[in-house]
Amino acid sequence: MSVIEGFFKVWPFLRRYRVKIWLSIFFAVLVGVFWGANLSVVFPVTTILMEGNLQDYVEKQLDELQEQTTSTEAQIASIDRELESGELSESQQVRRLDTRAEHQERIARATRSIHWLNWTKATILPWVPTDQFNTVAMLFVILVFATAMKGICIFIQSMIVGSVVELTTIDIRKACFRKCLKLDYQTLTLEGTPALMSRFTFDLQELSHGLSLVGGRMAREPVKAISCIALAFLVNWRLTLLSMFFVPIAGIMFHRFGKMLKKASLRMMESMSRIYQVLEEMLNAMRVVIAFGNGARHRKQFHEENRNYYNKSMKIRMIDAFTNPSVELMGMGAIFITVLPCMYLLLRKTTTIWGVQLADEPPDIPTLMLMYTFLVGAVDPVRKLSSIYSKIKRSVAAADRLTKFLETESRIEEPKSPRLLPRHQQHVEFRNIRFAYATKDGKPRPDALCDVSLKVEYGECIVVVGENGSGKSTLINLLPRYYDADRGSVLIDGVDIKDVALRDLRKQLGVVTQDTQLFNATIYENIRYGAPEASRQQVEEAARLTGVTAFLEQMPDGFETVVGEKGAALSGGQRQRIALARAIIRKPSIMILDEATSAIDSQSEYQIQQALASLTKDCTTFIVTHSVNRTLLNFVTRIVVMHEGHMIACGRHEQLLETCPIYHNLFKAQMNQRAA
Repeated sequence: MSVIEGFFKVWPFLRRYRVKIWLSIFFAVLVGVFWGANLSVVFPVTTILMEGNLQDYVEKQLDELQEQTTSTEAQIASIDRELESGELSESQQVRRLDTRAEHQERIARATRSIHWLNWTKATILPWVPTDQFNTVAMLFVILVFATAMKGICIFIQSMIVGSVVELTTIDIRKACFRKCLKLDYQTLTLEGTPALMSRFTFDLQELSHGLSLVGGRMAREPVKAISCIALAFLVNWRLTLLSMFFVPIAGIMFHRFGKMLKKASLRMMESMSRIYQVLEEMLNAMRVVIAFGNGARHRKQFHEENRNYYNKSMKIRMIDAFTNPSVELMGMGAIFITVLPCMYLLLRKTTTIWGVQLADEPPDIPTLMLMYTFLVGAVDPVRKLSSIYSKIKRSVAAADRLTKFLETESRIEEPKSPRLLPRHQQHVEFRNIRFAYATKDGKPRPDALCDVSLKVEYGECIVVVGENGSGKSTLINLLPRYYDADRGSVLIDGVDIKDVALRDLRKQLGVVTQDTQLFNATIYENIRYGAPEASRQQVEEAARLTGVTAFLEQMPDGFETVVGEKGAALSGGQRQRIALARAIIRKPSIMILDEATSAIDSQSEYQIQQALASLTKDCTTFIVTHSVNRTLLNFVTRIVVMHEGHMIACGRHEQLLETCPIYHNLFKAQMNQRAA
């Protein structure tokens, strides 16, 4: 992917700032103009030092051109007489006509030069001092002024580009955040938190840096080079054309280096994602690391990932280090191949080399110095561009990674014409469900659910039990569409949930997960998160039903106590009670409790289950649990037994004890554990 293709991908984000972009380009052009103007001062200064004041130089040039024109006109008149005499052969006539055409072209060039010299004499020279030193001093004042104007243009352009880059980075960050919210849970899980965090931080930083370089140096330096080359063409287009010999060589070199840099940059960013992964795992499992004394193991792992990152980044450094001297060498070659012939023409007082015409007139020393200055002025921006080439390619790789993520399609599709889903009051049905988890590399995995069918009437309380990995949580997670079944369908009151808008579906659900997630806000705000429109009284009632009020008195600020990151200031049981309150306050028509009381003591579990007994009368409830106690059995309608992705039994507790050996063994093991 080229630089243009890479940044074309982020053009949708840049497009809204196109007025600023055009303004920055305008100031970049001004920088190039002032750069060329500054270098042009070399010619008058050299002329003054070599020839005297500018007035005498212009008069001398006019006299020489007038003499040249008179002499050339005389030569044309002589050729005309020879042609009229009729004494020349046909081949001689052709040669004379060619010579006459060359003389006429020389007169045309001299006429143009005389016109511009007369214009200079009448318009500019009256303002130029006749004293040599005063003239040089004036030229240096103009040079300082032009340099100051160039600096002002660079400052303005840099500020405009900086504004565009920061605003674009914010827009891309927001777009990535929106994409995270739109993607399904399975896709985000496969992507992984470290990789996502790397995109939000490292990749965006690389892209931002690249945009700054593209809008700054990469916009200014080519204009500076082009202005110098254009001025060099005006001085002598034939000699300047010789310097273009190295352009295709440089293009091939940059193309090959670009491919290598792109691959190396992608590997480096993937390596940074792994560093984030090691760091996140260590921080999230800090208590386990400390308990098992395995700090050295994680330190070694972190060191290895950093070494891998170092090796990959050094490949980029190596390519970058090789690029700079290569470009400088080609630049010197371009100067050599142009200036050396110019010196030959100057010293030999000729216009041709080996019969090839390279100048209209033999150059003088000021012309030679001007050519050299313009070529050096063109090489310097190219050298600066080569020094940032690796950074640009890294940002292109970052843009590629970011745009690929933004183009990721969710596995959960919103229906184009969603059906209405009134509040659930009939039944929930799982019909011939088959499901297998996706993998990042696309390799198939065993089915997590195989031909599962279950119909639950409104108001029922269904308990789903089974061994770890039996598919009980997977089955229930199909309801909020964390995943979609590969085959079969889930229906609420006869409506396939795939035909319903996700917002309409999920607003009827109350979900409590085993891995309780709270936000770094107050207890009040965490409960109210389930229903932002809820009143204070409703929040307090939900807290009372779930036993949150039992520990509020121990908190320094009651409901206004900030729970910390992921609820770190609370115990596991306290976090689960708040999560239950958050689900209850929604007044859902379908309640999903996935090991919702796993971290709660027996007394609190009893209180919560008593509350659930009354709450489940107004909704359909699914409870995933390992523990089926007597309190739960008092209001449970049916028990579903899962085993290796199959639903092997469904019925009342007493019935299953007699007919389902797996359930009998699970319940017996549970009773033995409690007795112990």
